[in-house]
Amino acid sequence: MSDTSRPLGPIVSSAHLARGDMPSLSEMEFALIMADNAFSRWIVRCASAAGAPGLTPLEVLVLHSVTHRDRAKTIADLCLVLNVEDTHLITYAVKKLEKNKFVQAGKRGKEKTVAITPKGYEVCERYAEIRSQLLIHALRALGLDQGPVTELSEFLRALSGQYDQAARAAASL
Repeated sequence: MSDTSRPLGPIVSSAHLARGDMPSLSEMEFALIMADNAFSRWIVRCASAAGAPGLTPLEVLVLHSVTHRDRAKTIADLCLVLNVEDTHLITYAVKKLEKNKFVQAGKRGKEKTVAITPKGYEVCERYAEIRSQLLIHALRALGLDQGPVTELSEFLRALSGQYDQAARAAASL
């Protein structure tokens, strides 16, 4: 018979990492893993329902980033905004989006640019409609307050900088 009154401890994916000075960081990392996988699954399925089947999560993110503010982007712009250091990943995503006629290549001086096509814009608009109907309506029904969401977003952006700095330090070891 198990003791149900005993606390389970932090909910983590790697207990050996939670034994250190900050077990709450391991809890948050596990939550990030679950959120990342759920978010990736969501954006791929929403894009498919919007008329863009077969895209990877990164390709969906690139499509939305190219659409952002209706301005052409360079590969460097996309890498910076999406915090992707391997430019070939973005280049490959752009090529696949071009093949599907969601984006088109252009030039700004010597730099290659990427712009949204009418077909790509239509997919993004349909995605926004589906997102509103399936996700935002459900979140509003739960009574989700936007204030904590904004605070969490700010925290995660700041935290990403700490992980980037730690990655640079680890690379120098």
